[in-house]
Amino acid sequence: MKIKVRKGLLEGSRADALAIFVFENGLKVLSGAAARIDKAAGGIIKELLESGDFRGKPNEAVILYTRGNFPSRRLLLAGLGKKEDAGVEVFRRAMACAVRKATGLKLKSLAVSLEIETGDAIESLAAAAVEGAALSCYRFDCFQKEESGRNCIEALEICEPDSVKLKKIEAAANCAEAACSAVLFARDLACGPSNQVTPRLLSRQAAACSGKKLRVKTFGPAEMKKLGMNAVLGVAQGSSEPAAFIEMHYKGNKPSAGTVVLVGKAITFDSGGISLKPADKMEEMKADMSGGAAVIAVLKAAAEMKLPVNVVGLIPAAENLPGGKAYKPGDILKSYSGLSIEVISTDAEGRLLLADALGYAAKFKPAAVIDIATLTGACQVALGDRVSGMFGTDEKIKSLLRQAAEETGEPVWELPLVDDYKELIKSDVADLKNTGGRAGGAITAALFLKRFVDPLPWAHLDIAGPAWSAAEKGYLPKGATGFGVRLLLSFLRRWPENQADRQR
Repeated sequence: MKIKVRKGLLEGSRADALAIFVFENGLKVLSGAAARIDKAAGGIIKELLESGDFRGKPNEAVILYTRGNFPSRRLLLAGLGKKEDAGVEVFRRAMACAVRKATGLKLKSLAVSLEIETGDAIESLAAAAVEGAALSCYRFDCFQKEESGRNCIEALEICEPDSVKLKKIEAAANCAEAACSAVLFARDLACGPSNQVTPRLLSRQAAACSGKKLRVKTFGPAEMKKLGMNAVLGVAQGSSEPAAFIEMHYKGNKPSAGTVVLVGKAITFDSGGISLKPADKMEEMKADMSGGAAVIAVLKAAAEMKLPVNVVGLIPAAENLPGGKAYKPGDILKSYSGLSIEVISTDAEGRLLLADALGYAAKFKPAAVIDIATLTGACQVALGDRVSGMFGTDEKIKSLLRQAAEETGEPVWELPLVDDYKELIKSDVADLKNTGGRAGGAITAALFLKRFVDPLPWAHLDIAGPAWSAAEKGYLPKGATGFGVRLLLSFLRRWPENQADRQR
């Protein structure tokens, strides 16, 4: 999709349709472009609202014809819901609804004005317009011979007559376009079948992102053995696909500015190993590398956006399969940091990958460590499929993640690191065991990770729920969502200011 920012009023656009956003019961609150266009068109918007056939509710969209009053033939009305609930996420979803309607009509272009009374800055609305449009167009259809017939609009035009606002819109739209490209990249990786998306392919995809300020290297099994990454290697034992440990470095600032380390779990397929999962929906376990895909995408986008931060991405990648050489319940693995782990369940493998990666992160003396992983079904049970669980030891990191979540519509909810639950992961034969049972499973998993990252400032994002969508919702596709990419990019944009505050 091509994004255009045009100087001028919405009604002057020659796009196939003009998008008008209306609040629920909006007859009394028509303003801006909606009010002007309604007046010039003889009150057709008010007439529709008075009829009750369109109420302006969320996920509601309708087409009106302009009858020669404007260069464009169509008005596309989309609902924003109640005005008191208005916000940037509401607009993002309404934008997606408008684009889906235009796509269904096989339109090629859509124009929009940001004269919307949500109380948000013009830059936030511009980003939301691009994100709602670009992310809702995603289809994973590269393996389909037949045309799906759902090609998206080709162009989105954002109209603004004010020159000062226009520059702000252009900058925000460019940034959002780069972020969306990264999300789609992550979705492609997570949607890709596991016979294609292997640890080796992830390594190649990461390497292809390298550039002047982005350096990428991958450790194979022999190098990982020398480093002592026996937890990752233990998980990979049952597969003929070799494990890989991907290390990405983006240098966007001077070394004294500090480093943020991002760690992403990348199980390219998770059968559960010897502790085999049920067959139902096991095909979705190709997306158990969503955290790793997100980290690769974030490093790629950070370099493209030239963010003034230093970031290291660590992506431990492996398949978790049963086999004659597979690791087993009762095995003991010695991790990179020297802590020994008793394996209770081979289906609690993600935390084993993260254990080695979090221990390795310490060598960079990071100012912040954030890991992101489809880690526990327990977190999905607790928070559903829209919200990520957040744990952490650093209040500033958690605060910045909350702000980023509010901006991007990728919500996080903090869960506690309950000290009493440490007893649940104590082992009789090793330093700790890899699961504490079903009760409080998301918390005990986070406490397990904490042992390998202490005393570094750290946050953990459990994205088991929002990484995958069972149905098309708003700007989310059915399948892998790319959750966490925009969240972490927003965090990184805020990070330099946070560091400057700490140094004052």
